[in-house]
Amino acid sequence: MADPASYRPRPGQIPVDPGVYRFRDAHGRVIYVGKAKSLRPRLSSYFQDVAALHPRTATMVRTATAVEWTVVATEVEALQLEYSWIKEFDPRFNVKYRDDKSYPFLAVTLDEEFPRAQVLRGAKRKGTRYFGPYSHAWAIRETLDLLLRVFPLRTCSMGVFKRAAQTGRPCLLGYIDKCAAPCVGRVTPDEHRAIAEDFCAFMAGDTDPFVRRLERDMRAAAKDLEFERAARLRDDLGALYKALERSAVVLGDSTDADVFAIAQDELEAAVQVFHVRRGRVRGQRGWVVEKDQWESFGEREGAAALVERLLQQVYGDRAAEDVPREVLVPSLPTDAGTMVSWLSERRGSAVDLRVPRRGDKRALMETVRRNAEQALARHKVARAGDLTARSQALQELQDALGLDEAPLRIECFDVSHVQGTEVVASMVVVEDGLPRKSDYRRFIVRGAVDGTARDDTAAMREVLSRRFARLTEEAAQKVDPTTGERRRFAYPPNLVVVDGGLPQVNAAYEVLTRLEVTGVTVVGLAKRLEEIWVPGSEYPVIVPRTSEGLYLLQRLRDEAHRFAITFHRARRSAAMTRSTLDDVPGLGPSRQAALLRAFGSVKKIRAAGVADLVAVPGIGPALAQVILDTLGTPGAPAVNVTTGELLD
Repeated sequence: MADPASYRPRPGQIPVDPGVYRFRDAHGRVIYVGKAKSLRPRLSSYFQDVAALHPRTATMVRTATAVEWTVVATEVEALQLEYSWIKEFDPRFNVKYRDDKSYPFLAVTLDEEFPRAQVLRGAKRKGTRYFGPYSHAWAIRETLDLLLRVFPLRTCSMGVFKRAAQTGRPCLLGYIDKCAAPCVGRVTPDEHRAIAEDFCAFMAGDTDPFVRRLERDMRAAAKDLEFERAARLRDDLGALYKALERSAVVLGDSTDADVFAIAQDELEAAVQVFHVRRGRVRGQRGWVVEKDQWESFGEREGAAALVERLLQQVYGDRAAEDVPREVLVPSLPTDAGTMVSWLSERRGSAVDLRVPRRGDKRALMETVRRNAEQALARHKVARAGDLTARSQALQELQDALGLDEAPLRIECFDVSHVQGTEVVASMVVVEDGLPRKSDYRRFIVRGAVDGTARDDTAAMREVLSRRFARLTEEAAQKVDPTTGERRRFAYPPNLVVVDGGLPQVNAAYEVLTRLEVTGVTVVGLAKRLEEIWVPGSEYPVIVPRTSEGLYLLQRLRDEAHRFAITFHRARRSAAMTRSTLDDVPGLGPSRQAALLRAFGSVKKIRAAGVADLVAVPGIGPALAQVILDTLGTPGAPAVNVTTGELLD
């Protein structure tokens, strides 16, 4: 732990302007990002008597070894820069919002030539329009099934789409008029995109034009005695009404708002938000945050600081059309004026940020608050990521292994193969007791001869050598100067765990000793009796089976095994499906696919002549001759590779 006085800047050096500041640890990693109206008083507050600081703040300033700041012109710029830095560096001491579950969204892939509607979870993709989130995937599918009558949008995967295009026959949805069947050319790309845009407009709440249009067309068809068409339009209209009924009308028809509410106990707070568009609830989402994270670091305003951080996370990467006209919160953020300016800038027009006091909006907030209370109760029953349990696990590992401090970063390595073939390895990472999946890595073991490694210890030795050689190489410069991104292996772990017993542990220790890596502890976790082995020890360390520390190592080892075996299966499947065409120099996947489309099989390609191959797009005379020579076609006509002319 560092002494904060060792890196404290002189008060006269710190400007009084608004800005954003970063604390870094001994390895140069950003561990906390904050903003301030005036940098001097805010930064000075961190360097008072450590005993007077909040415990988490005290831990942060002791972990840090440097502080730096950037001055900006306005508080809005400070808010924007703070958000971008938090997204970029993911500092461990900043507030972490954890979804209380993985919410599904109804997504439309507008970046594709033929947009597709589907259910998606997880991180949002660029070029895709999202609606929701919904509580259940089946609710999305029921709504989508109703709307496909009116908006026959493509919902199939790319594989199904391509097969239909090759056979000239649409799927079942195309036959029952729930898909416009662009795969077989029933509609042009522009017509299908218009259907997708109408669907998005309806889902965004602009429902009245479509309802009025169907009613008008239905009456016109009945007037013209086209009763079958009128009946079909009546059913389409009924489908629209039924889809609208699934979204409860809670506010006026012109209301676009996001309504936030908070429920909390002594340790955690649960946040819920209802997305209301055109007066109807279009989605719902929730987060859980540990209270000690937002009650520290000088943010004594409590709920106000929580609301500010929450709004940054929710609207930081949203498109302008996803920011509503009204944002209703239980309490105003620390600097409401700056937040309103930031939201208005993201939306492109004015945003009203306020606390509802009476009427329908206040009643809706009470409903959202009750949902937050129920979410907090559910989370308390199954608190898998409990801060107390994680802290206890790290403390138990520190005590059992005799470490100077709790292992903040733990890396676990595992090797996977079948009888020594297709040897791969995995590295999984936990920081502060939580998985850090962005730092997971996969390795192809290069020391194998003909795809076969000598043994597990040799493979483990190679993988660790590569990982820590990169650490030594990148430690001097932790950020790539060309891309500006953090280097993959720039930061060392406190603890390395290998899957295995004493041989694997000794092999790992030899690597660290040879590379002169210090400050890293190596242990092995043997599967048979769940024993913890340390280098050079005749006997393992026995940890009680009820230990949270042992449970953390077991989860880490199992995750490394899962990650390795998934990669191994993918490599094995690719090896089994290897084509003879892969041996042809200069013949990539796209040209292979073109040849197979044209001829149907490798056998027919082998039987073809140069002139036949040249007729395939992307295949020239020289490449055609190389293909036939590699495939071993007897008596194939030769070609002059300079002129491209066929030779006798």
